[in-house]
Amino acid sequence: MTKDTLRQLANVVSVVLALTVNVLASALPLNGQNTGAISDRFQVYFVPAGYVFAIWGIIYIGWIAFAIYQFRPAQKQSPRLRGLGYLFALSGVFNAAWLFCWHYNLFGLSVLVMLTLLGLLIASYLTLNVGRTSVSNAEKWCVDIPFSVYLGWISVATVANITEYLYSIHWTGFGIAPQVWAVIMLAIACLLGFLMTISRRDIGYAFVLVWSFAGIAQKQADTALVANSAWVATLFVFGLAIYSMIQRHREAA
Repeated sequence: MTKDTLRQLANVVSVVLALTVNVLASALPLNGQNTGAISDRFQVYFVPAGYVFAIWGIIYIGWIAFAIYQFRPAQKQSPRLRGLGYLFALSGVFNAAWLFCWHYNLFGLSVLVMLTLLGLLIASYLTLNVGRTSVSNAEKWCVDIPFSVYLGWISVATVANITEYLYSIHWTGFGIAPQVWAVIMLAIACLLGFLMTISRRDIGYAFVLVWSFAGIAQKQADTALVANSAWVATLFVFGLAIYSMIQRHREAA
């Protein structure tokens, strides 16, 4: 078995593992606890409405599309996918590990696992040079967009995970109100969205933020400061996404 074949198989096995654990986490559920129900224990403001988590369906489709695409014989020696190495395969392992940490109430460890997962996805994104590499339509839909969407969601999930952990240890936030911290986090996320859309024209990443911010606005509708800030963030990033689409069209023309 060649190194390329082994890498391809590792990616496929990683997807199977991550999908299996994600399904079992809800079907069993793991440790008798539902993923969303655990999240609802924490009275924090950087958490979107439940329907927002349906984005995992899109992420799963992206995983499968990538696994199939990279396993094609024509992609075995792709310099781009060779450069990716085992980063994606490792991300699947850490995705599964996070669910075990979360369901068994290991919230501090879950943050470390989530940060590692985020680091792997950032490394993957930069290695693939998403948004700056000319690719075919097939590679765009099976590689670039799945990684953009996955990274976008994990960026949001990491902030939420840290916020929930700090709540669990009764962190006082240096005397700053939790609502204000939520607004600060939204501002930082907007900055990330700005950098990604302006520097890489990454529409996929931007729309994940739009989806998440709108969900936060609806979830926190009773808290005017957070809800209004989330709607402003939603419109801001949505505007950036439209701007990027127009610029991409012009550059292509």
